Amino acid sequence: MTTPTGDGAVKIAEGLGHSRGFGNEHSSEAVPGALPHGRNAPQRAPLGLYAEQLSGSAFTEPRASNRRSWLYRIRPSAAHPPFTRTDNGRLRSAPFTESVPDPNRLRWNPLPEPPSGTDWLAGLWTLGGNGDATQRTGMAVHLYHANSSMESRVFSNADGELLIVPEHGGLLLRTELGLLAARPGEVALIPRGVRFRVELLDASARGYVCENYGRPFELPELGPIGANGLANARDFRAPLAAYEDVEGPVEVVNKFCGNLWTATYDHSPLDVVAWHGSHTPYVYDLRTFNVIGSISYDHPDPSIFTVLTSPSDTPGLAGVDFVVFAPRWLVGEDTFRPPYFHRNVMSEYMGLIEGAYDAKTAGEGGFVPGGGSLHNMMSAHGPDRETFDRASTAELKPQKIDDGLAFMFETRWPVTATEQAANADHLQRGYDDVWQGLQRHFRS
Repeated sequence: MTTPTGDGAVKIAEGLGHSRGFGNEHSSEAVPGALPHGRNAPQRAPLGLYAEQLSGSAFTEPRASNRRSWLYRIRPSAAHPPFTRTDNGRLRSAPFTESVPDPNRLRWNPLPEPPSGTDWLAGLWTLGGNGDATQRTGMAVHLYHANSSMESRVFSNADGELLIVPEHGGLLLRTELGLLAARPGEVALIPRGVRFRVELLDASARGYVCENYGRPFELPELGPIGANGLANARDFRAPLAAYEDVEGPVEVVNKFCGNLWTATYDHSPLDVVAWHGSHTPYVYDLRTFNVIGSISYDHPDPSIFTVLTSPSDTPGLAGVDFVVFAPRWLVGEDTFRPPYFHRNVMSEYMGLIEGAYDAKTAGEGGFVPGGGSLHNMMSAHGPDRETFDRASTAELKPQKIDDGLAFMFETRWPVTATEQAANADHLQRGYDDVWQGLQRHFRS
């Protein structure tokens, strides 16, 4: 079936159905009888379709971490012409060697307005990252600013999965496995290798992307918290099968080992009529996060706000964590309630989706929606002077924090900023000033 864009995309987004659950086995068919039963690859797949497996993990990885989906499509993915190199635009990949890691605290204003006709892919702008995409280690931080839908254009990423965090404007994601809508306050997770197209639900769209080269994101272990809390698996929404039966030229852009490659197909590759498996996209509403916090004293470590984690070979040390600072109550007694001053072996990139963050001053020149800060490993940071003065003298009555939604990409390695990020006009060159004026209060 073919589907409209523009206003039609909004109507489609409003009527989407979903399959719920994270990491489990989903199945869906857009046409009754398209999904075979009893076997994955029958001699003749139903309805004249082709059976194809998409593997997001090695065949022999443990069952708990194995990711794969079986797709039943109009044409196999193998039916395409050669790919040729195309310009990377402002997209960069690890290893980041064009500059050196910077120990300074850095903060940026939102991306400037893009030229007219900029779609989501063209609007990607890399801030920095670490690791090596060819070795499947590390991560990258990208931002996007778009004012046009992707027309007759499809993207896939062989280097890693993409965690998309909209800040302004909604997105309709047409993936091989079906359609998902992601609006500000929600996040979308596109697995490695899954093809998709981004259409805008508003006149423009802006947000953040974490490209995870390492092990796929999973829900964190809960430990002493018990069986419930943080992000609940049932709140993740997977797509229902939907397909495009489109003849005609479609550009397919593939990110492979850090570079973009392009090929023009004579049909849409979003032609999966049925599928089943665990290698699937998701959308998650950050407002459903079940916040765990202190009800006695002290501010807990921010790890209690982890939504998703990409584990490394060291237990408890993540290649990258995705953390959200969702609405919550503060009730700690005799407690400095904002995040404390600290230095961290992990590196932190923080972004703001809406409102204000309780440890930073908002407004012009401050920490604003669409902007972001980078605090590399062992760089000293914490509340700015204004926040410290206010929180140190505040009356400690129960307080609801519900006027902002912030998040963090936290990673085990330093984030090397790209040259375009280090020299950007929207870099706040006076960021260190927010900690100036912290007075000496010591009394011997």
